Amino acid sequence: MGKLNKICILLVLLLAPVDEAGARIIVAPHEYGRVIIANYSARAGLAPVVFNHWVHRAQYTCRLCHVDIGFAMEKGATNITAATNKQGLYCGACHNGKRTYNGKTIFTSCSETTSRNDAICERCHSPKKNSDNERDFKVFMEKMPRKSLGNGIDWEAAESSGLIKPIDFLEGISIQRSPLKAQKDFSIEANVAWVSDVIFSHKKHAFWNGCEVCHPEIFPIKKGATRYTMFEIDSGEYCGVCHDKVAFPILDCQRCHTGVKY
Repeated sequence: MGKLNKICILLVLLLAPVDEAGARIIVAPHEYGRVIIANYSARAGLAPVVFNHWVHRAQYTCRLCHVDIGFAMEKGATNITAATNKQGLYCGACHNGKRTYNGKTIFTSCSETTSRNDAICERCHSPKKNSDNERDFKVFMEKMPRKSLGNGIDWEAAESSGLIKPIDFLEGISIQRSPLKAQKDFSIEANVAWVSDVIFSHKKHAFWNGCEVCHPEIFPIKKGATRYTMFEIDSGEYCGVCHDKVAFPILDCQRCHTGVKY
């Protein structure tokens, strides 16, 4: 681990918000990006849905789910129910027994023909899914390029090398878009003297997010219109909307700040 990362990790651990026990939680790689969806499960007599981002990130872009299908970026902010899935919304946009991925039919979620005790329901509502997911993740990770921290996968390298080919269009859901012409990379000035400026790549982010995920809700269109700090990022604002949740964590300082100043 580089000297910059060691310094940044120490500062983040000292300054970042902590849980009730007074410790910052670093989850296992197969759990990184996991979302527990429990808005309505308990009252329906079902276990919560365990949603693993790594499974879907290997198959679809972020924009497809968070813009075209309409999942909120904030955990718990999307009112996903069995009824909405049956209508072809949210999870039901793909899990309808009709769509295919790599020639295989995607299983149906919340079908009119299934009961609460059906094995299909346990594909999502399953308290036993953690051990299966850990095993599946290890198998998946064997062929993936590695990076430190987070879930340990270099998703950018996996995409650029063709190991994964995320889909960015769903028939009947998405609109046809012209290919994006990403802006040139630009620097974001660091507010401290001991780290380098961030070189921000529109190309890298636009592949996964398009423009709509970031602009204008997270970032204004005009460069430099908003000033923000690592405190705000660590609290889940700006870059922290994705990083520390699904994209690589901010503890991996050298992914953005590529050098140390002395």
